[in-house]
Amino acid sequence: MLRPLFAILLATAASVQAGELRVLSWNLHHGVGEDDKLDLERIAKVISEQKPDLVALQEIDNKCRRSKSIDEAAELARLTGLHVAFGKAMDFDGGAYGQAILSRFPIGDTQVHQLPGDGEPRIAFEAEVKIDGKPLRMVTVHLDHQQDARRLKQAETLAKALENHHEPMILAGDFNDGPESAPLKAFAAQWQAVPKKEPKLTCPAGKPSSEIDHIFLGGLERKEDATVLQENVASDHRPVVAVIKLPD
Repeated sequence: MLRPLFAILLATAASVQAGELRVLSWNLHHGVGEDDKLDLERIAKVISEQKPDLVALQEIDNKCRRSKSIDEAAELARLTGLHVAFGKAMDFDGGAYGQAILSRFPIGDTQVHQLPGDGEPRIAFEAEVKIDGKPLRMVTVHLDHQQDARRLKQAETLAKALENHHEPMILAGDFNDGPESAPLKAFAAQWQAVPKKEPKLTCPAGKPSSEIDHIFLGGLERKEDATVLQENVASDHRPVVAVIKLPD
């Protein structure tokens, strides 16, 4: 099947500007928006319009019955013209459920980090890309939404798992907690949070009341504060976009 023309044009036009990376993070609610419609094309349009280099996606279905047995990560890659890797958190509804990374660069090694706690299985999903021959690691995460103690343990476990990496790293996702919370402070020793411009709230998309979607940098610096896109229908979260300085 041919990619839609707009995706081909956007992917061709996209390029890393001098020393910069555009990063987008978005919890997609398995493709179902605030209007209860499953619509991956509108999600892909939002992503493509931002011309991102790297995209962290949470709540992705892979051939689940509730989402018409679509491999959502692969379909979004087709629609945007980006490379993709999927990380499974659990088997679900005839398929799998987890997270995905889209990339303008070919994706190398990947790793699923299992996070502790009962209830819904939680993971972080890590992928390596090379930019001008230099490795960079992109990590997407989705922490627990029910218990503060469980969420803190998951954050501490992930921070420990990533502490020995020497490459520049980007950690992005749905942390289910605010900027001053204990789980987010667990990353403070080795990560720099990217602050957001106003309006900062990300969830629920229709009328946001919480700031729970974040981007962190390890060995990198932001060019400017992140922007929360004012997209209020395509998912139950709003996307976050940051422009990152590449190391020399």
